[in-house]
Amino acid sequence: MNGTVRRHLGKVLAGTAIAVTGTALMIGVTLPDPAGADDTQRGRAGTAAATGPAPDGRSAQGDRGAQDDGSAQDDGTAAGRAPEPGVVEDAPAEDERGIGRDPLTDGELERVEKLALSPARFAAGRDVEGDRGLQHLTTNLSEMQPSEVDDAAPPRRAEVSYYDYRSDELVTRTVDLATGEVERTSVLKGVQPSPTPRENREATELILASPLGEGLKKDYQDAMGKPLTSADQLWVNGGIYRADREERVPRALAKCGAHRCVRVTSKVKNGPWIDTRDLVVDLSARTVGRIG
Repeated sequence: MNGTVRRHLGKVLAGTAIAVTGTALMIGVTLPDPAGADDTQRGRAGTAAATGPAPDGRSAQGDRGAQDDGSAQDDGTAAGRAPEPGVVEDAPAEDERGIGRDPLTDGELERVEKLALSPARFAAGRDVEGDRGLQHLTTNLSEMQPSEVDDAAPPRRAEVSYYDYRSDELVTRTVDLATGEVERTSVLKGVQPSPTPRENREATELILASPLGEGLKKDYQDAMGKPLTSADQLWVNGGIYRADREERVPRALAKCGAHRCVRVTSKVKNGPWIDTRDLVVDLSARTVGRIG
């Protein structure tokens, strides 16, 4: 279906894909094919962290039992009997530290996310649910500095990004993985990276708690024959909504961009899409508005 799509809230979509045009497009969000949609989400950060290969290169070996010492034993079984099933050893544990440009290991991820926040900064900030602490967004291996490109063993650094819902600031800290030293800190306003799964879920919960979520609940009831009471019953994705990129913005959403605002798409798990694209959630103010 081509052209601008304008539907009332909660309209169940019958097609397998949605194409939209116009100024109210969701920023950076595409709708996957329902048949291939992943109905599960991982809880870490706005980002799925890759892990490096096994550190010692060993492969798992099966336990073949006792070694053959060349002697024959008469146990009454046929000479051509099938061997007993082998036991596969567990894969070796991943090393705590990667090498060079290897992806961050699980150990490095855990360590750097603790080092990146001072107790004072953590206590002063607020996460997406309004609780104490900053909202973790991403943790990535930092790019090398130009002077380090030809080094045989360049330093490994990680950049950890958080959003502070108290001050509406993006906080990024660069940590040296070898020394644990925080080398740089960047604090920016008005910069809005893509929302994390946790933020998309919280946006959906705010929709369900809002009077504007009644259409979504009704269409879920019509499609599934049971009430919609939790965001866990939906597969949700979202993109950042900015007021400065739209022609017509409701007054309730005028601060989007300075505030962290999310426009959510939703799909019944193992079921149809439900159109919620005319709803925008201001996560900073914890309010829901309608566009279009």
